[in-house]
Amino acid sequence: MNLSDAVVGYAMTGSFCTLAESLKCLAELKEKCRMVVPIMSFNAASIDTRFGKAEDFRKKIEEICGKPIICSINDAEPIGPKKLLDILVILPCTGNTTTKISLGITDTPVTHAAKSHLRNERPLLIGISTNDALSGTAKNIGALLNTRNVFFIPISQDNPDNKPRSVVAVFSMLIPSLELALAGKQIQPILWKQ
Repeated sequence: MNLSDAVVGYAMTGSFCTLAESLKCLAELKEKCRMVVPIMSFNAASIDTRFGKAEDFRKKIEEICGKPIICSINDAEPIGPKKLLDILVILPCTGNTTTKISLGITDTPVTHAAKSHLRNERPLLIGISTNDALSGTAKNIGALLNTRNVFFIPISQDNPDNKPRSVVAVFSMLIPSLELALAGKQIQPILWKQ
């Protein structure tokens, strides 16, 4: 499938320091695909931080997508049964969300969307952003690397001197990663040296 024909789910979780960068990716993606369906975790949709107000992020997302955000489990549930998406992207995807997906826990709109979407054997593309990727979350990332139809945007240590276990997706690699995931392939290399 070509990206220009794809309906892309675009989910964001509570890695608040990367939400602004994710919005730039969302705007670029919207220009390249048929439709983007926005999804937010409870925390990403509701918590104000030093990186911005939740309401401002929600307004920008809905303005870019031209659609209301899916931000409840009830609204995420039809994604699977109705086969609403060709691919689901989670960018940023926190360690908490990564762990929940790897364990089949569906207690947020994003985790429920992922489970519902994967039942259709369609690709899920994850853009990790977590301070514990190389510690507590590592085993769950490893489990997902071995899960059918789950793909990753390349990752890089964002601050190895001060946060040696922290990893963040290489946001600029969203589009090429997405195009390959639509074809059932993992972009390489996964570990990126910036």
